[in-house]
Amino acid sequence: MEMRIYHEGGMQVFASYNGLTIKTDQSIESGGEGKYPEPFALMIASIGTCTGIYVYRFCQERDIPTEGIELYLNTEESSGQKPTDTITIEIKLPADFPEKYRKPVVRVANMCSVKKLMLDPPEFNIFTS
Repeated sequence: MEMRIYHEGGMQVFASYNGLTIKTDQSIESGGEGKYPEPFALMIASIGTCTGIYVYRFCQERDIPTEGIELYLNTEESSGQKPTDTITIEIKLPADFPEKYRKPVVRVANMCSVKKLMLDPPEFNIFTS
């Protein structure tokens, strides 16, 4: 996978990937215009959307309706150098969701590849050319 990262003025940094553009900015408090999500918010969103894919696929494979299923992701502010100490994901299931699948859907949600990458981070190689 290759992405081109480029500056669009101010605090806006964009990523071009596979014909798509991912736009980021900083909040007004951080010197940006607040026009687009901050990179950290996009990283958190990628965890949530990745988890959602696993949850929705699990349901689709078992012919369980996905209507009414929502995921809520929250972070807790960190007391140290990192932006957050805890990420909590709540999977809201409809009342008629089959009881026998409540624990398995949590196990499947834990399979999110973005989460796994954070738990076992890759080596970073950064250089100039």
